[in-house]
Amino acid sequence: MTSQASTIGSVTSASAPRAEGRIEKAPLESYVAPAKPSLIGVPRAELAQALAAIGVPPSPAKMRMQQLWRWLYVRGARSFDQMSNVSKELRARLEQHFTLARPQVVAEQVSADGTRKWLLRLPGDHPRERPHEIECVYIPEADRGTLCLSSQVGCTLACSFCHTGTQRLVRNLTAGEIVGQIMVARDALKDWPDQSRDAGDPASGGRRVSNIVMMGMGEPLYNLDAVRDALLVAADGDGLGISKRRITVSTSGVAPNIARVGAEIGVMLAVSLHAVRDDLRDGLVPLNRKYPIKDLLDACRAYPGLSNARRITFEYVMLKGVNDSLADARALVQLLKGIPAKINLIPFNPWPGTAYECSDWAQIERFSEVIFNAGYAAPVRTPRGRDIFGACGQLKSESEKLSARERIALRAMATTD
Repeated sequence: MTSQASTIGSVTSASAPRAEGRIEKAPLESYVAPAKPSLIGVPRAELAQALAAIGVPPSPAKMRMQQLWRWLYVRGARSFDQMSNVSKELRARLEQHFTLARPQVVAEQVSADGTRKWLLRLPGDHPRERPHEIECVYIPEADRGTLCLSSQVGCTLACSFCHTGTQRLVRNLTAGEIVGQIMVARDALKDWPDQSRDAGDPASGGRRVSNIVMMGMGEPLYNLDAVRDALLVAADGDGLGISKRRITVSTSGVAPNIARVGAEIGVMLAVSLHAVRDDLRDGLVPLNRKYPIKDLLDACRAYPGLSNARRITFEYVMLKGVNDSLADARALVQLLKGIPAKINLIPFNPWPGTAYECSDWAQIERFSEVIFNAGYAAPVRTPRGRDIFGACGQLKSESEKLSARERIALRAMATTD
């Protein structure tokens, strides 16, 4: 499988570059479990089964599982030797069969605005195979600390404005690899109770990682089982304890799986809409050719638990001369009529080789005003982490190296709003 092959032509207000070829990419590989798997991200029921498999009798298994759970997700244990209230004999057996491995941190970049991006390495699935790499991003704000997680190595889709979409799809991440990103972030930020740290998020008892968004590399709804298992671990009140109201799953529009997100995970939903007409969205988000806007919005209207207190966020990237007219704003309001919603306007984050430009700030404000006057919240997302290529739509594995020319272009774009 090669990277997306699309011909980028001129961009006008009536059209967008059309992505050629497949709507979805096929994975190049599937996950192969190592001989000693990590217990990070293993659901409670499977953790109990793992204990039974190494000879822990059923009667104390529940207590032992709870001890392990708290060591993993309350204390952030990096080794079984730290588990002081677990017998030495059981610790030895755990060490023989399992690890507590997280993804390996290859590099950390810190933006001028405080945003942090980690390049994480996962073992190759076969001997002598090149390791896989993913990225996750931490965005600190006054009232929260948001961690943006990846769900795939590469991406199933090929959205024409998204840098991640130019990558191949290597494989889906496991639940453990998704939870592992949270563990890496909390390790790096000293976000465990027994670690000294500065005050974190006041709204969550000083914790730095208070919110999670599945908006990194990949399409979460094409890896839904693993995303579900990972987020249920993240939301578990006896462990990482991140409220489901502070967890958001974003999709580019995999309409048939939207109901499952609400029913099986119960978190907030974000939808990457970006256009109000099928002909335009077909070019921006080629998945629209499979699940057009009507099907997508019908699925949103049926989202379990949808209410004014649990609104759907519709993401709308602002592309100059493409989707940013006031007529588009008025059409967007009509399109979402009857759906409890917030429209999140995203200034386009440029990347080397893109044909798009960000809308002028004055035009973004006029667009936002139309939506606000119609009764919808329409915040404009402040670009974060542009100087480290960590902003929305910019994530791309370091395994695809930037050329010197691209790095020069990136530095120029990072200093230009």
